[in-house]
Amino acid sequence: MQNEKQKVHPFLMFFGTAEEAMDYYTSIFDDSEIISISRNGANGEGEEGKVLHATFSIKGQEIKCIDSSIKHDFTFTPAISLYVSCDTEEEITHVYEQLSQDGSVLMPLSVYPFSNKFCWVMDKYGVSWQLDLPNS
Repeated sequence: MQNEKQKVHPFLMFFGTAEEAMDYYTSIFDDSEIISISRNGANGEGEEGKVLHATFSIKGQEIKCIDSSIKHDFTFTPAISLYVSCDTEEEITHVYEQLSQDGSVLMPLSVYPFSNKFCWVMDKYGVSWQLDLPNS
């Protein structure tokens, strides 16, 4: 579902794995889709076929991403994370298991004073996610 009124988008910069990451994220979350992909051409600055610019959505939230053609001295940091409110216990458990696979757990899936269930994980691409099952 494309949100034409959304003015602020999270923006993720990958180094050759943007399409793989989008495919992974949209396979994990319900109500998600890849909206658009533009690829580098043969004479572009980046590697041919890699993501020049793309937009995908998770639970109606649009996220933009690219494959950077320039190697930087930085990558993702847990200081900024994607915070997802899950609808069911089954959903938060499934997403937690998928995102933490080959990643790392910053806060395990558990009951916390501020949430019925919450976790904080860094996925295999280095993107940080906070998953919440809000108190009813």
